[in-house]
Amino acid sequence: MTAIVLDESRKLRRGSIILTGVFGMLTAFLLAVFPAMKEEAELIEEAYPEYVLVMLGFEEMHTIEGFAGGYIYPFVWILFGGVYFAYVGGGLIAGDIRSRKMDLTLANPVSRESVLAQKVAALWVPLLALNAGLLAVLFLGSRLIGEPLGFVDIAIVHLLSIPYLLVCAGIGVVFSVVFDRVGRAQVSALGLVFMLWLVDGISLMEPDYEWVGDLTPSRYYDPSAILLHEEYAFVDAAILLVAFLVLIGVATAIFTRRDI
Repeated sequence: MTAIVLDESRKLRRGSIILTGVFGMLTAFLLAVFPAMKEEAELIEEAYPEYVLVMLGFEEMHTIEGFAGGYIYPFVWILFGGVYFAYVGGGLIAGDIRSRKMDLTLANPVSRESVLAQKVAALWVPLLALNAGLLAVLFLGSRLIGEPLGFVDIAIVHLLSIPYLLVCAGIGVVFSVVFDRVGRAQVSALGLVFMLWLVDGISLMEPDYEWVGDLTPSRYYDPSAILLHEEYAFVDAAILLVAFLVLIGVATAIFTRRDI
């Protein structure tokens, strides 16, 4: 019953390690430039148009909490992390269908529901690797530059990011069971996650259309609120978890009925 999840976990291990290193280096670079940016924080904020400040959630950029919540996490974690999980989710099923490996898998006494569930369960590898890696870089790096971040705060930031990343992966899984070509599934998934991120930010600029952002996953995950105001949106995290389960339910329904 666990053969598939173990096999998929091994496949995801290499990519997770590489991306953890990339994210870690990018985060370390941003932390390294913070002391210089700190002195010019007000000028930097004035240089950006108002809609960019609203879109990215820039607030108190002269503090390490504001810098991490408004600069590091929106790009490294919400955008790039979300896109990566959508990309991984997009290849979970379509890749095996394209290579005909799925035929061999289903020739064994295993249901399609179990196959999909075990493949999704393998996402624990990138979830653990990326969260642990980025948390360690931020915790240690902030101390090296003399601007320490609280361990509890950044731990909660990463804990509450898991439902968001799962939703992004769930979007990829839906595309993975819809398309036969893995490339098409992955590009469609990461493209949609990117568009949803843009819609969330743009909708904040127009009060009449702010409700549109409520349909995007990034609206329910706000690192700045956690780091600056200690607002722990557990209800929003629960909403994202429900959305993830719905996406997996839709993907399962499609996968069990389609002809491969």
